[in-house]
Amino acid sequence: MGSRGVLGQQAARDRPGRLWVEDDAGGRRPFMRGIMIHSLTARGVPFDDAFRAASQVRARLRGQAVVEKSRLADHLRELLGDAPFADEPNIALPPDITVTSPDGSRPFSKGVLAQSLLAAALEPTEAYEVAREIERSILARGDREIDRDGLRRASHAALEDHVGVQAAERYLIWREQQESDRPLLLLLGGAAGVGKTSVALEVAHRLGIGRVLSTDSIRQIMRIMLSRELVPALHASSFDAWKVLGVEKPEEADVIDAFRAQAGTVSVGVRGSLDRAVAENTSLVLDGVSIVPGLIDLDAYAESADVIFLVMATLDEKAFAARFQARGKQARDRPPHRYVEHLDSILRVQDHLLELADRHDVPIIDNASLDRSVIFVIRHVLESLRKRKKLDGDGSGA
Repeated sequence: MGSRGVLGQQAARDRPGRLWVEDDAGGRRPFMRGIMIHSLTARGVPFDDAFRAASQVRARLRGQAVVEKSRLADHLRELLGDAPFADEPNIALPPDITVTSPDGSRPFSKGVLAQSLLAAALEPTEAYEVAREIERSILARGDREIDRDGLRRASHAALEDHVGVQAAERYLIWREQQESDRPLLLLLGGAAGVGKTSVALEVAHRLGIGRVLSTDSIRQIMRIMLSRELVPALHASSFDAWKVLGVEKPEEADVIDAFRAQAGTVSVGVRGSLDRAVAENTSLVLDGVSIVPGLIDLDAYAESADVIFLVMATLDEKAFAARFQARGKQARDRPPHRYVEHLDSILRVQDHLLELADRHDVPIIDNASLDRSVIFVIRHVLESLRKRKKLDGDGSGA
């Protein structure tokens, strides 16, 4: 018996109760339902069927210590028929694929690849299906190793075939941006309750951006540094900062003046966060009501970063109330009635932000659907990058 078999036996002694799969050469690997599901879906078995079959096989073999791989395949044939195994006498664990690059090598991961494909503005299920097709094409060629550039070419081709030319181009644009010396600074402004943070987190996840920050956090830090007596507006919410003016029934000018005073103070922290991201060449998604069109000189970052600014809104007042109810359930320190009571002030702030966005040519998103808003933001980001690249004379991005 080979060394793998000896190691497998030792491991079996060390881990009583574990089931081991023994191949024809005597080598052993632990039985894992997840690996079996992966192997079956790679052969075209629908996920639900693969999950059900793998679960039933595990139940059948419970209590055994070792099972031959051929016997494992027999169990699966009984459950699924011969179709998934027509080209192979026995089911095998999925072969390993290695992705090489100048920095070293790493195992191929369909999940990691699907994650990167989300940057092409795909839905998660669509990205996974494309990643699975790429894996199949690599294995069909008999390859067990592919370099990073080859994987990107394969991804581009698969996107072009299964989704379209524009999606394939978006994928390449984002991959190139990630390797540039210009970080992406994505700013999402908007009034309280429009869903900025939810969109920011999902966009960051799909683009693989690890740094996400809210102006709420910046404001909280600044509150520790600047007392209520020194900067009273900083210690209020964006929609009730007018209370520090000592008025009982605020006019629209009171609401906006107090809001802008608060935003002007918080913008100091916003600029510090942007400066740090540029200095570290780290992309950043920053959301918050204190990101006001025209208040921060974003042109100062034009030479060092790709700055993209959007303002989010909720134009349906009923949707506002629904979001506040959801927020109250998720965060105990944010009772929904507090927002509903100040809905008029919140809408005034929103109207002000929309007017400024229109004046400064900042795109506006009506956040009626999280999924649609996320896709819109990603597509806008990639289209902005494509236009900048074209203006810089680097080519078409194809």
